[in-house]
Amino acid sequence: SGGSKGKAGGKAAAASSGGSKGKAGGGGKAAAAAAANGGGGGGGGQTRLRHIRANEQRIQAEWEKARPFEVNPCFNEDGSPKPKFMVTFPYPYMNGRLHLGHAFSLTKAEFATGYKRIKGFNALFPFGFHCTGMPIQAAANKLKAEIAKYGNPPQFPVEESTAASSKASSGKKKAKVAAKASGSSYQWQTLVKMNIPEEEVAEFAEPIKWLNFFPPFGMKDLKKFGAAIDWRRSFITTAVNPFYNAFVEWQFRQLKQSDKISFGKRPCIYSPLDGQVCADHDRAEGEGVGPQEYTLIKLRVKEPLPGKLGALAGQNVFLAPATLRPETMYGQTNCFVLPDGDYGAFKWANGDVLVMSHRSAKGLAHQSYQNVDYAEKWGETNCLLELKGWDILGIPLSAPRAPYDTVYTLPLLSISMGKGTGVVTSVPSDAPDDYVALKELQAKPEFRAKFNLTDEMVMPYHVVPIINITVPATDKGEDGWSSDQAAEFWSEKLGIKTAGERQKLDEAKRKTYNTGFTFGVMLVGKYKGEKVNVAKTKEKLDMVDAGEALIYNEPEGFVKSRTGEECVVAMTDQWYLRYGEEEWKQSVLSHVNDPSKFQPYSQEILDRFNFTLGWLKEWACSRLFGLGTQLPWDEKWVIESLSDSTIYMAYYTIANHLQGPDNLSGDKPSPSGITADQLNDGVFNYIFLRGPYPASCTIPEAKLEAMRAEFEYWYPMDLRVSGKDLIGNHLTMALYNHAAIWKDRPELWPRGYYTNGHVNLNNAKMSKSTGNFLMLEEAVEKFSADATRYALADAGDSLEDANFETDVANSATMMLYLEEQFAADVAEQRKQGKLRSGELFKVDQQVLNEMNRLIDEADGFFERMLWRDGVNAGSSLYRNLRDFYREWCSKMGVPMHADVIIRWLETSVVMLSPICPHFAEVVWGMLGNSGSVLRATWPETQPVDPRSARELQFLLKSVKHLRGIASKEKVKNPKRVHIYIADQYTDWKVDTLKQMQTLWNPSTRSLPEKKQLLSALTSWVAEDASRNKKLVMQFASFMADEAKQVGFSALETEILVDQRAILEESREYISKHLINNLTLDVVFISISDTASIVGPEKKWRASEPMKPSVFLE
Repeated sequence: SGGSKGKAGGKAAAASSGGSKGKAGGGGKAAAAAAANGGGGGGGGQTRLRHIRANEQRIQAEWEKARPFEVNPCFNEDGSPKPKFMVTFPYPYMNGRLHLGHAFSLTKAEFATGYKRIKGFNALFPFGFHCTGMPIQAAANKLKAEIAKYGNPPQFPVEESTAASSKASSGKKKAKVAAKASGSSYQWQTLVKMNIPEEEVAEFAEPIKWLNFFPPFGMKDLKKFGAAIDWRRSFITTAVNPFYNAFVEWQFRQLKQSDKISFGKRPCIYSPLDGQVCADHDRAEGEGVGPQEYTLIKLRVKEPLPGKLGALAGQNVFLAPATLRPETMYGQTNCFVLPDGDYGAFKWANGDVLVMSHRSAKGLAHQSYQNVDYAEKWGETNCLLELKGWDILGIPLSAPRAPYDTVYTLPLLSISMGKGTGVVTSVPSDAPDDYVALKELQAKPEFRAKFNLTDEMVMPYHVVPIINITVPATDKGEDGWSSDQAAEFWSEKLGIKTAGERQKLDEAKRKTYNTGFTFGVMLVGKYKGEKVNVAKTKEKLDMVDAGEALIYNEPEGFVKSRTGEECVVAMTDQWYLRYGEEEWKQSVLSHVNDPSKFQPYSQEILDRFNFTLGWLKEWACSRLFGLGTQLPWDEKWVIESLSDSTIYMAYYTIANHLQGPDNLSGDKPSPSGITADQLNDGVFNYIFLRGPYPASCTIPEAKLEAMRAEFEYWYPMDLRVSGKDLIGNHLTMALYNHAAIWKDRPELWPRGYYTNGHVNLNNAKMSKSTGNFLMLEEAVEKFSADATRYALADAGDSLEDANFETDVANSATMMLYLEEQFAADVAEQRKQGKLRSGELFKVDQQVLNEMNRLIDEADGFFERMLWRDGVNAGSSLYRNLRDFYREWCSKMGVPMHADVIIRWLETSVVMLSPICPHFAEVVWGMLGNSGSVLRATWPETQPVDPRSARELQFLLKSVKHLRGIASKEKVKNPKRVHIYIADQYTDWKVDTLKQMQTLWNPSTRSLPEKKQLLSALTSWVAEDASRNKKLVMQFASFMADEAKQVGFSALETEILVDQRAILEESREYISKHLINNLTLDVVFISISDTASIVGPEKKWRASEPMKPSVFLE
C-alpha cells in the first residue's frame, strides 16, 4: 500500500505517522536527530522517550498485579483440553547480564507466544537460568587468583610506557586504567564494567555469589523488556537447587537403565590445565569443534643418523607426519618440514623416538591405543632433543608402503605448525600441494641450493599412480573426468604453477579429495580394486598393527578453555552418552523428517539437523569438577552443562508446583508443601512416565496427579527457539534424549525447532572491546522496550546473521509516540461526532478490503515465524494504507469514516501486540475497549475481493505515475488536466498475459519466482521472431508484481476495472495530489475514440490499460 515495501518500520517505510515520508517516525532530519538524542527524534526526542517509558512502566505494574502470563491448563466444558502452545528458549548462562544477542533470539519465542495467544491458544513461555559447567567456576577461580596476587582491591601492573596512567585516582578508575594499560584482561575489571560495586567484587571469588546475583537481574531485565514469561516456573540449575538436581538425577538414571550411557576411554577435547574434558560451553573459543582422527606414519630415519640426530644414535628415530589419507602411502615420494619450524625428538613408552612439533607431542602424550598409553607418563612429554626444520632437511628416510627405498626430507614453506605434527608426507599423485611443491623444487636448482639439497634428493622422484578417480557427468551440466593422477590432472587443468596460487590449489584439493573418497578405486596394494572409502580404514589398521603407524587425534579447529589454555584431544576414562547408536539415531531421523510430527521452519534448518545426526557420536557427559549435578551412581563425576540441559523443558511443566514464584534456587517452601528429599525415581516416573503411585511415597497422590496432569497438558513442547550454533549439540541432543526417555511415546517429542543467525549491531559484529555492544537494559532505557522489540523484529529472521539498527529503533520510538497521538485524536473525533458514518464510498470499501488482505498476509508471515515480513505487512504497509486514506479524505474534504478508521486502529494494535505489547495496551484502552489487549483475538477478515484490491492498486499507482509525469511538465499555472485512459491491451500484451496464465499455480495462487518466470517467457519469446523480448520482459515483470498483490485477476486479458469511475470518484484528490493542492478542472478521456481526443498525440498514445497518461493545459 502506498507503493512502499521497505523494512518493517525501518528506513523505507514511507508515508508514515504524521503524514511525513521517510522513516517510521518522520523524515531524514528527524531520524538524524533521533539518533543523536537516543530516541524519538528532534528536540522533543527525550520527552517522547520518557512518555513511552512511563507508559511501559505503568503497564508493567498492571501486569505485575494481573499476572496475565501465568497460565494453567484450560479445558472445555466437555473436559477436552483447549488448544495450547508451549515455547521454550535455551536458558542463558548466568555469568553476566543479558545483552542484545540474547534478546534477538529470545524475541522469536516471545513474539510466537503473543501471536499464538491472540490466535486462541493457551500460550506458555517459561524461562530458566543456566549455571552448570565451567564458565562460572573458571571466572571465580580467576578472580580468586587475581586477589591473591594483586590484593583486594587489586593493584594491577602498569607498563612503563603508560606510567602517566598511574596518576589516576584510586579505586575503580585506577584499576580500569591499569588493566587497559597493561594489555591484560582481568576478571575484576570485567565485573566492575558490569556496574558491580567494587566493594562487592571480591565476593564473586565464590561461585555461589554468581548464582545468587545474576539470575535475579535476568528476571528484572526481561520484565523491563515486557517478556510474556510465566515466572512461577523459573529456576536455576546445579545442585544448589535441590528440586532440579533431583530431576536431573532421575533423567540420568533413566538413560543408564535404557543402556544409553557407557563408560570407557574415548577421545575428548581436553584442557590439561583444568585436568578434565572441555565441553562446548566450557570453552572461550572453539564451540562445536570435535576431535579429528589422523594416522601418524612412522618414517624411519636411516642410519647412521645424520647431523644433530646423531646424538640419538642407537635409538629408533622416526619422523611422524600426520595424514587423513593413510591409503595413499603407496605414492610417497618425499617428506616435507617447515625450515624455520620448531620441532623436538620425543621419546615414548615403547622406546620409539618421534620427531614432531611440541604442540602435537603434547596432544599425543594424552592419548592411548587399546588402553595402552603412548607416553611414559600420561600427559607428559619427554623431549630428548630440540630441533629446527633446517636440522632435518635432506635426511634419508624409509617410508612404509612407498615405491622408493629411500625418500628425503624437503622444505615446504606453507606448513602450519598449528595443525598436525608440522611434518607432512608427500603424495604428489593425489595431493595438489605436494605435486606443485615437488615440481617447483625440481624446476628450480637455485631453490634446492638454498636449502642445501642435492639433486639425488629431488630429481629421481616421479608421480606414482595409486588411485583411479572416475567421476561421471552430472545432470547440472558438470563434465565428467577420469585420472590415475588426480593431483597432476587438476593442477594442469587449472594452470597452477607455484605454491603461492592458494585459491587455485584449494579448488584442486577440493576436486581431488572429495571425489577421491567417493569415486576413487585403489590401483595398488593389498586392497587393489576396492573403493577408497572401503580400503582407507583397512590400510590404516594394517599399518597400525604392523607398527608402521599410530592413531592420533587433535581438535579439528582451535579450542581455548575458559582458563585460557589451548586444548588437546585426550583419551580419558569417561561416562558418555551413546549418541549415534543406529536404532536411536534412526528414530530421531524419522521424527525430524516427518512434517506431521516436526516443523523445522526451513529446509536449510532441516538439512543441518540431518547433517548433525550423521556425525554426532558418543558424547562425554561428565566432568571431574565444576558446577552441576553429580552423577548419581558415580559421585566423583559432575554432569556437564549440555548433558543436563536436554529435557528440562519437561521440568517447566511442574516447576510451579515444586518451586513457585521468587524461588529460583528452591530454598523457600514449595507451594505444594513438597520437599526435595521426597522426590525419587518413583515420583518422577509417576509424573512423566505414567508410572504407578510409589508404595512408599510420602507425597499425597492428588498432588502427584496434579503435576502429571499439567505435564500431560503442556507436553510436547511445540516450539524451541535457539541460535543456529546449538544445532550441532544441544538441540540435537535434546531430540535424542526425548527419544530415549519417552521411547514409547513419540507424541511427546519436540514438535518444532526454529533457529536463527547471530545479530550484528549497525552492520558490525557486537563486541565489548570495540564498544559496539548493547546490554538489554541499556537498549530499553535508550529506545524503550517496545521500540527495541520492533527493531529486533525488523533485524531479520533467517539463518544468516541479522542486523539491529539503532536508526530503526529511534524511528520506532517516534512512530510509537505519534501513533498514540493519532489514536487519541481519532478517539476524540469519535467522541465529538466528527467522524463520518453511513454509506461507504468506493475508497472506503477498497481500504477495508486492503486491510483484509494485509491482515491475512501478516497472519501468514507470523505463522511461519517471519516476523520482519509480518511487521512489514501488519504495521509498515498497514500504516501506509492509513496514511493514504487519511490524505484522501483530507484532499477530498470529507471526514474519515468511523467504521473504517476505528477498525484500522483496533486491528493494527492487535496485530502489533506480540511485538509492542505496552503500546498496544495503551491504545486498546484509549479506544474504549475493556480488558487487556492480551486477551483480544486476531482480527477476523472477509475474503479478499481481487477486483477491489486491483481497483485500489490502480488508483494508488495511477496517482503516483501521473504525479511523476506532471512534475516534469514545464507548464506554469495550468488550468486543466487531461487524463487519458486506455481500455484495451495490444495483441502482443494479450498473448503475453495468456502465456503467463499458463504459468499460474492455482494451489499456491502465485506465479513462479520472477527469475523462473522470465526464464520460461524467454523460451516462449524465442518461438516467434516477431515477439520483442525487451518489451515482453518489461511488461511481464510489471504484471507479475501486480499479480503478487492482487492475484490472478491481474492476468485477465480484459480490463475488468472501471478505470474512469475509480478516477472520477477521486477527482479532487488527484488534482490536489498532482499540482500542489490546487483544485483544477480534470478531464478524463478514453483513447478508444481518437477523433475526439484533445491534446498532443504523443501524450495520449503514452497511456496503457491500468496506466493512464496526463497532459497539463
